[in-house]
Amino acid sequence: MTHTSVNNTVRLFGAGLRALLVLTLVCGVIYPLAVTGAAQALFHDRANGSEIRDASGTVVGSSLIGQRYDLPKQNPDDAEETARPDLRWFQPRPSNGLGGNSVNTRYSLILSGATNRSGDNEELIRWVTDAKKAVVRDNSTASYTVEPADVPADAVTSSGSGLDPDISPAYAKLQVHRVAEKNGLPVTEVEDLVTGHTTGRLLGFMGEPRVNVLELNTALRDLLRSGVIPGG
Repeated sequence: MTHTSVNNTVRLFGAGLRALLVLTLVCGVIYPLAVTGAAQALFHDRANGSEIRDASGTVVGSSLIGQRYDLPKQNPDDAEETARPDLRWFQPRPSNGLGGNSVNTRYSLILSGATNRSGDNEELIRWVTDAKKAVVRDNSTASYTVEPADVPADAVTSSGSGLDPDISPAYAKLQVHRVAEKNGLPVTEVEDLVTGHTTGRLLGFMGEPRVNVLELNTALRDLLRSGVIPGG
């Protein structure tokens, strides 16, 4: 009886061990390799993080996550110093989720989330009011005046995640004159950049037209580095 019990225990242990090895091989090796291979073959760009590269082939970020374009801090050790936008570049939506660090000052995350404030919250109203004044001030040039009524909602409000990489075509076009002036470019050429990087509605009716800020600024930087102005 004892001998039979031992044999059964050994047999069950062996079966369990074989099942563990097979499942480890299938679920831990074969399946991940198959999924990874299929992803690389069918969705190579997305499988690698939807990377955006500049003209030199350098990865500058992901098309799925926004970046800030700020001037360097005057005092890097001052954590309370407010970041100032670098007005040479198209600016993304306001966000507390985009920040900088010493490794890559243009691509780092602090947090993700909405403000969680109601529409009549006094602090939110002050944020929006201040942001609107800044948009009007920063984007008005000697030859172009931004009217408060022209400022779109996405220019003064953050997205639900705080990491939205896109802005509306209206906000992108509002920034054209300022970007052209700061970089010494013809307005028409900057307008063409915006038009060329505007994505329409999915299938023609889903979602809203949008402009990926990182892709647009990468194209702008490549244009400036080349020293060649198309059509110029």
